[in-house]
Amino acid sequence: MTKLSWKYVGPDADVVAPDERLSWPRTLGIGAQHVVAMFGATFLVPVLTGFPPATTLLFSGVGTILFLLITGNRLPSYLGSSFSVIAPVTAAVASQGTGSALGGLVAVGLLLILIGAVVHVIGTRWLDLTLPPVVTGAIVALIGFNLAPAAKTNFEAGPLVGLVTLVLLVGALAFFRGLIGRLAIFGAVVIGYLLALALGEVDTAPIAEAAWIGLPQFQTPTFSLAVLPLFLPAVIALVAENIGHVKS
Repeated sequence: MTKLSWKYVGPDADVVAPDERLSWPRTLGIGAQHVVAMFGATFLVPVLTGFPPATTLLFSGVGTILFLLITGNRLPSYLGSSFSVIAPVTAAVASQGTGSALGGLVAVGLLLILIGAVVHVIGTRWLDLTLPPVVTGAIVALIGFNLAPAAKTNFEAGPLVGLVTLVLLVGALAFFRGLIGRLAIFGAVVIGYLLALALGEVDTAPIAEAAWIGLPQFQTPTFSLAVLPLFLPAVIALVAENIGHVKS
């Protein structure tokens, strides 16, 4: 298969393979839904940790493109923020500053690269033994549960909009097939946002004040032996998380 190439399949296809695509309008619609689905978590993590959201989104996009190129587009996946690192990042920022937290994340990335190299050489059998499906499945489920407090807080801030959005989402998934069912998340979010606008629950002032073009903020990481051990459990969680995502 040629890298980043897709052959067209009709809208009646039950499954779209990694090397296939729907029509470009449908593809763009589903892509927009992926942006909506990923944005909450990817944007929430830097907000909770104090990192610049624009920088997080930049490297999320760069990482996703590199992943697709390296895997030859055999595995469609999006690389975003992980809730596994919130606890060590928060502790590192509080004790040693933001630079030490960035250093911890760099160390996590290097360890993951090392684990990936080992898997490439000797295979995945040892991972299957140490991280069976019951473990990886539980970790992936916990990722969703970690979002529950944020969802609860946001729901309480606008219960009517939240309820309408939830009902539309569940209804579209339950009663519609085809394109409407596939775009359930995107459609529910758009309608919910329009309802929030109509009710005056959206503050548009920051949108008007924001610059049209913004550059990401960069900071040099620092490495502290007092902080690095905090990130070791995150490596295990991230390995299990990625295994669960790939197998699902």
